[in-house]
Amino acid sequence: MAPNKVVSRDQWDEARKALLGKEKAFTRQRDELSAARRALPWVKIEKPYVFDGLGGKVTLADAFDGRGQLVVYHFMFGPDWQAGCPSCSFLADHFDGAIGHLNQRDVTLVVVSRAPLETLEAYRARMGWRFTWMSSLGGDFNRDFHVSFSAEEIASGAVDYNYARGPFPVEEAPGLSVFSKNAAGDVCHTYSSYGRGLDALIGAYQWLDLVPKGRDESGLAFPMDWVRRHDEYDD
Repeated sequence: MAPNKVVSRDQWDEARKALLGKEKAFTRQRDELSAARRALPWVKIEKPYVFDGLGGKVTLADAFDGRGQLVVYHFMFGPDWQAGCPSCSFLADHFDGAIGHLNQRDVTLVVVSRAPLETLEAYRARMGWRFTWMSSLGGDFNRDFHVSFSAEEIASGAVDYNYARGPFPVEEAPGLSVFSKNAAGDVCHTYSSYGRGLDALIGAYQWLDLVPKGRDESGLAFPMDWVRRHDEYDD
C-alpha cells in the first residue's frame, strides 16, 4: 500500500471536514433508501412452506415466534455439504449478538438452509452459534426465493439470481428475505436482497472500511477469498 500524504493537523482537519460533508450526504441518502425499501408493495404468501426445526415441523408463520416481522437469512449449505459456506459463516458470526435487540423491535431472525437439520446442528455447535437454524430440505422455499438451483440450470448458465438471469458457479447462493405477519396470521413477503446487498450485515466489513488498507481485496481471486471459518484462521 502506497503511503498517504502526511500533512499538518490544520490541513488534515480541512480534508476531514470535506469528507464529513460527503458522509452526511450518504447518511441522508441511506435514510431515503431505507424509507423507499419500507414503502415497497408486499406479496401475500399462499404456499404452505414447512421446515424442519429442533421442535419438529415449523411453518413459515410459526417461524415468527410470536412477533410480527421475520428476517430469514438464506445460508449456503447444500444437502450433501459437510460444512457451511465460509462467506455465509462470516456473516453468521455477526448474528447472535443482534438477536436480543431485534426481538425488542418485533423482529425474529432465523437461518434457513437445504442441508439436513442434524448436519446444520452439528455445524452450529462447531461454530458456537445460538441462532435458530431450520432445514428446508425437500421443500420449494429455496428455489422460490432464488437461492438454490438445479445442476441443469448451473450447466446452462441460466440462473435467476439477484433479479437477473445469468451464470452462477454453484447450486446454492446467499440471500436475505423479510416477511410480515398480521393479526389474522396472513404472511407477506416484503423484501429480499442478494449479493453485495448483504454487505451491510457484515460488521467486520464496516470496521475494515475505516482503516487505511480497507477491505484489501483487490488482488484476490474474488473479493471474499481471504475469508475462512473462524476456527480455521492461523493465529
